[in-house]
Amino acid sequence: MDNPSSSESLRRGCVQVFTGEGRGKTTAALGTVLRASGHGMKVCVVVFMKGDYPYGEWESLAKLPNITVSTFGFREFTDLANIKPEEIEQARQALDTACEAVLSGSYDLVVLDEVHVAVSYKLIELDEVLKLVAGRPSNVELILTGRYADARLIEQADLVTECMKIKHPYDAGITSREGIEY
Repeated sequence: MDNPSSSESLRRGCVQVFTGEGRGKTTAALGTVLRASGHGMKVCVVVFMKGDYPYGEWESLAKLPNITVSTFGFREFTDLANIKPEEIEQARQALDTACEAVLSGSYDLVVLDEVHVAVSYKLIELDEVLKLVAGRPSNVELILTGRYADARLIEQADLVTECMKIKHPYDAGITSREGIEY
């Protein structure tokens, strides 16, 4: 096994995918964000589709000096039967922000939170995300989260984790709890 502190291992960024029906995709990504921040790395988190909701994690992360959080989307969930032009525009802005962050040279780690859902809902084009992944500088770590990860993104990734729901409080009628689910 390579020495984890070797300069080569620090220069090579990987592509990570967190997907699946279970809870924990964003949480896993944010664990990596905190770890990277603790080592002085510059981090950008681009949030697709959760923009206007009072998630505690965005508030906390935004207070750290080497983490930038950009949120897009609306409080209400997107209705697949009635996608609004404003939702498409928010997703487009999120993707533009993500591309800018990845290519800027300013960040060591970039997270595209819920990007798989945005692709699945056709708010953004899969080909554009594939192009971003393929064109990222080799030193940038990239994490993509959300249900419904496309097989082509999974193929391009270096690490893929599927979060599987076995049991969830929602099944027992327990609604989202401040500080725990958001």
